[in-house]
Amino acid sequence: MNADISPGQSPAPEDIAQIFRLIGGYRISQALRVAVELGIPDLLVAGARHCDDLAATTRSHAPTLYRLLRFLAGAGLLNETAPKQFALTPLGSTLRADVPGSICPVVRLWLDESHWQSWSHLLHSVQTGQHAFNHAHGMGVFDYLRKNAGLSAIFNATMTTSSARLAAALLKQYDFHGIGRIVDVGGGHGFTLATILANHPTMQGVLYDLPDVVAGASLEAVEDVNRCEVIGGSFFETIPAGADGYILKQIIHDWDDDQSLAILRNVHTAMPAKARLLLIERRIERDHRDAMRVLHIDMEMLVNVSGMERTDPEYQSLLEQAGFRLERVIPLRDGAGFAVFEAMRSDVN
Repeated sequence: MNADISPGQSPAPEDIAQIFRLIGGYRISQALRVAVELGIPDLLVAGARHCDDLAATTRSHAPTLYRLLRFLAGAGLLNETAPKQFALTPLGSTLRADVPGSICPVVRLWLDESHWQSWSHLLHSVQTGQHAFNHAHGMGVFDYLRKNAGLSAIFNATMTTSSARLAAALLKQYDFHGIGRIVDVGGGHGFTLATILANHPTMQGVLYDLPDVVAGASLEAVEDVNRCEVIGGSFFETIPAGADGYILKQIIHDWDDDQSLAILRNVHTAMPAKARLLLIERRIERDHRDAMRVLHIDMEMLVNVSGMERTDPEYQSLLEQAGFRLERVIPLRDGAGFAVFEAMRSDVN
């Protein structure tokens, strides 16, 4: 792209081509969704297959399926190895459902009609500062999920997928030494907590989330399930007290500053003097282009909930207002921009 543009200067052809790719990005997004819904990537795991064979297996219209597959090949997800015969590329293999940490639930969630509709109201969010999901559906996203069991299952699978990738990085790069009892606040179905406990055999854990969420908890990774207590409740009301460590993983980014402070102050109230808070969130880097992956999620927060991604100084400010002292920031080098913001109560030396 051209770095500088003079008044009246015509855009360069390569910039025109690039802007058309950006404008048409939704076409690729929807093509990805259809491929995942049909299970195309999984059908190609063993090797290339003919379009007609894929159409019969997926009960699709063969000539139209060919057009879809050809389009996905153009996007770099497939290769047409022979006339109407397609194979997965390494990029396309990321859409397989049979790999650990599969992103298939992410595709199904982000490209579900409910999300698609809310994104069509982005202008409303920008003009009002309000999230578009409520504007489009007449209720917030979490209320919507409670009323739609199928989408709720996809949401929980998406969170587990994210937790699987993040937990591996967390175990490698954060030292849990000295934490005998840990509370995972808003811990969902417990994947992260179970992974931590499985790797720290003497540690006790508490999984804390809304009652209907923890009802689906899965703690098979912990051989002795008695080491993990499951408690239902709202982090806007109270937090289990008396632990050595408290995890807030991808919680604060769901909420605006006032709501985030309410959660953090409740954690502060529950924490003993020497306990540690592990705030695990994405960081917005200074260079906007380097930060683009996180900025995508920031826009997702804008459209669908009342939250936001934040910079290091913004997280430090929130923590200080809630009575914490930020001790250190530990980048997790997981490829998604996450870091551990480790904090302690500021009223304790």
